[in-house]
Amino acid sequence: MKLLRLAKIQDAAAANEFLEKEYRPEWNERFATPLSSVTDLHRPWSKEIDLAASLSHVEQRVIGNDYTFSSAGGRYQIAGAAVQAGMKRRGLRVELHLDGTLQAGYEGRYLDIHECGEQPTAPAKPSRPARKDRNAGGKRPCSRRRRGCNADGA
Repeated sequence: MKLLRLAKIQDAAAANEFLEKEYRPEWNERFATPLSSVTDLHRPWSKEIDLAASLSHVEQRVIGNDYTFSSAGGRYQIAGAAVQAGMKRRGLRVELHLDGTLQAGYEGRYLDIHECGEQPTAPAKPSRPARKDRNAGGKRPCSRRRRGCNADGA
């Protein structure tokens, strides 16, 4: 800085002292302006605004035929009292709040939900016995006879 050079300042301690005692008061006198009025421009807080919902992680999910949905690594069931006609295969707003709670919203209202436990895995399909090849690539005696060969292969 040119003013530090003109004042022949060589170290950081002297530079800080110069800035505090000479430079900053002159700067403030030149550029600082007093506030003309102090008006708070923030809107008042209303009860319609849900801060937890605004600061949550939101995902859209689909309600299954059994009134369940998956979210955050778990499966959740909608309580029977909250179930209404036409909910199956419809969209659901799932909110994961900062405190770790999970809420599900449907058509502007929150639903009572509870975790189902671990998601059941699909049952293993029974294994079938290996299919026998009926023709075996023409190696059976009856197929040789049809081609005009005798049992000796000649």
